[in-house]
Amino acid sequence: MAVKYSKVILLSALLLLVLSVWLGFDMARLSQQESLWGHRPLFFLLGIWGAVVLFWMLGRIARKMPVSWRRLGMASLSALLLSLGFPGFLPFPFLLFIGFVPLLLLEKEIADEPKARWSLFGYSYFTFVLWNIITTYWVANSALLAGMFAIFVNSLLMALPLLAYQATKKVLPRWGDWAFAVYWISYELLHYHWDLAWPWLTVGNGFAAVPSLVQWYEYTGVFGGTAWVLAMNLLLLKGWEYYQTHNAVAKPILYRSVALALLPMAISLALFYTYQEEEDAVEVVVIQPNYEPHYEKFSVPEREQVQQFMLLTKDKLTPETDYLVFPETSFGLVETSVMNSYPSIERIRAELVDYPELKIVTGLNAYYKFREGEVPTGAVREYRPNNGGQGFQYETYNLAAQITIGEDEVQMYKKSKLVPGAEIFPFKNYLPFMEPLVKELGGTTAGLGTQKKRSPLVSETARIAPVICYESVFGDYFTAYIRPQGLQIPGSNAVFIMTNDGWWDNTPGHRQHLYYASLRAIETRRSIARSANTGVSAFIDQRGTISQPTKYDEAIAIRGNINLNNKLTFYVKWGDMIARISLFLAGLLIMNTVAKTWMKRVGKE
Repeated sequence: MAVKYSKVILLSALLLLVLSVWLGFDMARLSQQESLWGHRPLFFLLGIWGAVVLFWMLGRIARKMPVSWRRLGMASLSALLLSLGFPGFLPFPFLLFIGFVPLLLLEKEIADEPKARWSLFGYSYFTFVLWNIITTYWVANSALLAGMFAIFVNSLLMALPLLAYQATKKVLPRWGDWAFAVYWISYELLHYHWDLAWPWLTVGNGFAAVPSLVQWYEYTGVFGGTAWVLAMNLLLLKGWEYYQTHNAVAKPILYRSVALALLPMAISLALFYTYQEEEDAVEVVVIQPNYEPHYEKFSVPEREQVQQFMLLTKDKLTPETDYLVFPETSFGLVETSVMNSYPSIERIRAELVDYPELKIVTGLNAYYKFREGEVPTGAVREYRPNNGGQGFQYETYNLAAQITIGEDEVQMYKKSKLVPGAEIFPFKNYLPFMEPLVKELGGTTAGLGTQKKRSPLVSETARIAPVICYESVFGDYFTAYIRPQGLQIPGSNAVFIMTNDGWWDNTPGHRQHLYYASLRAIETRRSIARSANTGVSAFIDQRGTISQPTKYDEAIAIRGNINLNNKLTFYVKWGDMIARISLFLAGLLIMNTVAKTWMKRVGKE
């Protein structure tokens, strides 16, 4: 049958390839015109991947090997269900409950075939590439090659839990399908804690747009959501298998599935409607200046940007305003030791002199110049003047600073969870030969300076967690802002997120980033004021409800009250317990799998 349609397949592959090439040239043309790409990377990447798959099919046909359209359909169905289950276009998170079922059925179908491992890898990789493209294609708007790298490498990592699950099930059948859940959660945890961290598609994030249904994240974090989704998939898989075998519904499985689906939601809704915030409020003004980051933000003179900030500020500022929040990298490059003498900061202080108690929390590009006699450490760079004069060593930061108008002291926090490639050179000590590629991908090889511990910005009014952009995606990391740091240093009782989401154009990326902040609010029960350069600025209460969201591509200021909270949730105290337990179990499973496999081979010999 496949041979009969080989000409159609070839024509389709060539058409997709031509479409991708045309889109590539069109994106290059737009870049020259300093225009953004919008949704073009979605179709560009889908076209490339579709052409690759079709040419692979032609290769199998030429070698007279079978091609299963049904299996490709099952793999595609899993990708579609998982993609539609995530926030972005039209999120329907309950599709996640069946998203893995077609792929797991496919695994069972090929488990006893020759080269089952390679078959599973091929189909699962196909699924995960589609899922990554549809859900996170927008990352290619910031840098095309870096975005493609993220999508195809992340898909490769996602296939590993499936392969481990297949190997374990063969020698430890008693564990059965639940080994998949253990391996998948372990993969998600490890993906939070290495140089290529990219936990955007953690399955528990899929409920970010419906915070009323996951209020119990204050106990489990997002890994509770991942465990919930995987358990539903495995139960429904068993129910489907029973139906296929007996042509009847397995009522016990049906009842357990309904209970597992509804009980967590019922508990969540009860928490949502009964939760009460303490009425200890501070007034906050959030600025969204709306400078497009590719072509505008870093080319418009800073004095004009400061004027824009001041116009927006004075439109909303009142004598009762406690905090004024500016987005990530609002100004700079500022030398940290002489910050108050930086012209933009001097001007802001002068224009707001009538508000001596006002505290400005802003993102900055900053650097520290190592003094003579200091031993440079961290992400050290070297400046050498062209005139042959004496140079110096320094370290740069993506910084958050708190400036109180009536005080000289400036408190600072250095962003420490850095974006791979763009802000940190992954595995720099092990892969020095990769420096040219990192530069080509639009990243930095020197990296940015960081700090070991999260530190709040403290005043008599509040203790603010200064979360910068990418840091808001990491749940357990985020809790470190909230936990007390010793007896004398209490944790934060409110959160400001400073970000710059315009890198991705008006695509689902900035909306997903906003929704993930709702999950952080639930996990920590902290109110959030979110300032985006462009994207969506908003206020988020301790139940994760978003209020006063701004529109994309508008310059605006919003004012609101957020409530402080000093209580610590179970999740803040204990972190990712579910994931750590899964990682321990995964280690035991892997050791037993290796041992049993080795014993079987020795027995055969």
